[in-house]
Amino acid sequence: MNTKSILITGCSSGIGYDAAHGLKARGWRVFAACRQPSDVDRLRAEGLEAVQLDYADPASIRAALAHVLDQTGGTLDALFNNGAYACPGAAEDLPREALAEIFEVNVFGWHDLTRLVIPVMRAQGHGRIVNCSSVLGLVVAPWRSAYNATKYALEALSDTLRIEMRGTGINVILIEPGPVASQIRANSIPHFERWIDWQNSARADQYRNTLLKRLYEPKAKKDRFELPASAVTAKLIRALEAPTPKARYFVTTPTYAMAALRRILPTRALDWVLAKG
Repeated sequence: MNTKSILITGCSSGIGYDAAHGLKARGWRVFAACRQPSDVDRLRAEGLEAVQLDYADPASIRAALAHVLDQTGGTLDALFNNGAYACPGAAEDLPREALAEIFEVNVFGWHDLTRLVIPVMRAQGHGRIVNCSSVLGLVVAPWRSAYNATKYALEALSDTLRIEMRGTGINVILIEPGPVASQIRANSIPHFERWIDWQNSARADQYRNTLLKRLYEPKAKKDRFELPASAVTAKLIRALEAPTPKARYFVTTPTYAMAALRRILPTRALDWVLAKG
């Protein structure tokens, strides 16, 4: 049996890092992509086939995939779109430029890579495209409007593509994590500091009492629902290896709960729940 190959993005830490090592240990040929060359070097030192890929740079996307296909002889069994970032802040304080920038990475870059991979999978007659969404692609959370918006867009693109790929042998699958241990909060701070003028916001006091504490102060205790990144890897393995994969795989109790509440609660009632955090 030939070794199956997968390209995973966002492998410098968290979900992508665990998935790359977990699938390699399972026998997959893993191409682990990172945005920073220093992270590529670190992963290569750990024994991974790492490649530089920046979702904000179309040339980088093309070059990364070309390298992978050169190494595999032109085939690719699976793609796991995972690399993304957050830009916290109230929606009314979010500049257009900040929203455009996060969509370039979290949506447009994923779409570019996916479009480039589809002809490869069509030619070989099979493939799996797994997109890492979020509970925030099912329901929203305050202070996260930019990230919410990108995940809702991803959900729509993935659902449409899944329907359109029927009969091609290409499966499009969403993984929906809730709270998972990662660096996304710490990594969001530079984007917050660049784009959000919170001192001059009408919500300045709310920033001081809520968001700033969440961003800059160490957690007093672990979120009781938080799971390690390996929980996502376990669902990714099922999505990749199940004979007939599901359209969605939920990870963490809050994701299951919010998916249910979205179906049964009136909008205003759901708003009340989400406003509580």
